[in-house]
Amino acid sequence: MKRFVIAAVMVLSGLGVCSAQPGAAAKTTSQALLDLENQWTAASKAGNGDAVGALLADNFVALDSDGTMHTKAEVVARTKKAKWATNAISDVQVTVHGDSAVVTGVWIGKGTSAIGKAVDARERWVDTWVKGANGRWQCVASASALTK
Repeated sequence: MKRFVIAAVMVLSGLGVCSAQPGAAAKTTSQALLDLENQWTAASKAGNGDAVGALLADNFVALDSDGTMHTKAEVVARTKKAKWATNAISDVQVTVHGDSAVVTGVWIGKGTSAIGKAVDARERWVDTWVKGANGRWQCVASASALTK
């Protein structure tokens, strides 16, 4: 059920890297992606599907912890219906590869899914981000797996 299936958001405001030092650029990019993941989590808890949609590429794909696949439109719709008492991420790690990045972490959620099912879960997740020609980062794929 991860935050992307649960609900997510971020208002992308053209986060660009403005540094002449390669190390500083990677750090700035990592921080920008961490900020986007935190925005996504906050939006998910708020049920703001439209904000989630702003983060996701049009051809976004999500693999949920139950093995189901979801499109951007499905994730946006599910986000609007879910209700969360707890929706938090931790242990977030960012690995930058030029204009793409892999972000991993742990999600803890407690609430009600979009289909009305009670959820009390802990999951590991991985998000793949790509920086577009416009300088904006968008998530192109996300996957999660239940943990104990």
